[in-house]
Amino acid sequence: MANVSSKKQAQAIDYDAIEAMESFNSFVKRKNTFLFSITAIFLILYILLPILAFQPVLQQKFIGNITGVWVYSAGLFIMTIVLCTVYVKKAASFDKAAAAVLAEYQAKGGK
Repeated sequence: MANVSSKKQAQAIDYDAIEAMESFNSFVKRKNTFLFSITAIFLILYILLPILAFQPVLQQKFIGNITGVWVYSAGLFIMTIVLCTVYVKKAASFDKAAAAVLAEYQAKGGK
């Protein structure tokens, strides 16, 4: 047991040092900006459905007997798929940026 706890102590990460790194702060700012933007877009468009559902603009028939509410609702499904796809593609670049920050930390003597 003592051997396991000594390995954990030897591999301790100095989170304060990482937080002080400019590259880490830049990475977190870019990631948060992206995440909050994509979340805001989703929530605004999603919350607009019950607000606009009873407005005359979405009560009009678009295709045959299909009203704008149905078209808008279908658009929300498409929007969800698109936003998820965008996030998955962007997450790969965030993973690379996080690895670069970790590599910089280790190059400066971090464990």
